[in-house]
Amino acid sequence: MTGTTHHSKAHPLRLQPVAYDHPDAQRLTQALHREQASLYGFADDPTATPISYFRVPNGLFLVARRGSTAVGCGGIRQLASRTAEIKRMYVVPEARGTGAGQAILRALEDAAQRRGVMRIILETGSRNRSALALYDEAGYAQVESYVTGRDPQINRALSKTLQGR
Repeated sequence: MTGTTHHSKAHPLRLQPVAYDHPDAQRLTQALHREQASLYGFADDPTATPISYFRVPNGLFLVARRGSTAVGCGGIRQLASRTAEIKRMYVVPEARGTGAGQAILRALEDAAQRRGVMRIILETGSRNRSALALYDEAGYAQVESYVTGRDPQINRALSKTLQGR
C-alpha cells in the first residue's frame, strides 16, 4: 500500500503506511493516550506496544494526512492466521466527523482481508462515544473481552467478520 486518497472539501485525505515509531505516529498515539487518561484516569502506554506488532507482513500502521498535517492513525496486527486486531485508532478532535476515522478503519480492514483475515477484533472505551458509533456503523458487535483483566465497565471488546468486498 503506497498511499490512499480520500477527498474532502478542503484537502484530500491521504493514508500513508509508516513505522509505529515514526514521529507522526508517536505524536498521534501520545495524543490518544492523553485523551484516554483524561476520560478514565489511566490509559495503556502506547510506547509499551512493540514496534514489531505493526511491521509488514503481519502488521500495518497508517497515518492519515490532510495536506501536510497528520490528523489520524491506526494499526492492525495479525494475531492468528484468520484473526487480526486493530489498535491505536485515533483522529484529532478537529478532524472528527470528516470521514478520516472511516477511511482509516476501511483501509485497515482491506489490508487485513488481503492477508486472508476473516475476523477483526479491537478494544475501545465505554465513554468513547465517537469510536463506539464509528465501529457500530462499520458492523462491529460487542464480544467478551479478549484481554485478561479488563474492566467491562470501562473496556469494550468488539469484533467483526469480514465479508467479501
